[in-house]
Amino acid sequence: MRISIIIPTLNEAAYIARAVRRARRTPGVEVIVADGGSADGTARIARECGAEVVTASGGRAAQMNAGAKAATGEALVFLHADTTLPDGFDRHVRGMFTRPDVVAGAFRLKVASQHPALRLIERLANFRSRAFGLPYGDQAIFILAGTFRVAGGFPVMPIMEDFAFMRRVGRFGQVKLAHASVVTSARRWERLGVLRTTLINQAVILGYMAGVPPERLAMWYREL
Repeated sequence: MRISIIIPTLNEAAYIARAVRRARRTPGVEVIVADGGSADGTARIARECGAEVVTASGGRAAQMNAGAKAATGEALVFLHADTTLPDGFDRHVRGMFTRPDVVAGAFRLKVASQHPALRLIERLANFRSRAFGLPYGDQAIFILAGTFRVAGGFPVMPIMEDFAFMRRVGRFGQVKLAHASVVTSARRWERLGVLRTTLINQAVILGYMAGVPPERLAMWYREL
């Protein structure tokens, strides 16, 4: 099973080289960087590191859909630039899809910080993913390419696209959590504080579930 890793980017020059190089050292894997118009050299660095680069405007959902359209793999992995895949990630992806009932999955979450409160965040995120089949984008969601197409790709919305997409994907089969963990940057938690970041995230989720338009949620998310 060929795997396509799709990395949506916007001004990720500090992270993209490591993400691409780590992914490309695994055989049978292609790396596609879907850039949203970076002004810091992200696209150039990605090409120099061996990634295919596609450009798409309209936000992260549109970028990931563009990357998926260019992909040739039977399995798609959507990876944030500041998230590190575990060693042997390809075995976990391929192994998961040997089960006929599984259509998508993600990795366990680990945050690159020693802050004790983030250990609780990790546990809650992993419980949510395991119990409800709702992993978020920073857990490196992976899905069969055929299922991705049937599900219609990520809904093009300014926020919550991963949440909305995984709720839709769950109708097609099981969404499972791998036994390995990705390590994601703590940069937002460190910039805003753990409590504030957590409250903002939960407020956005509750607002979405209550029917608040995603455009308004995105505005709140940027301003809070």
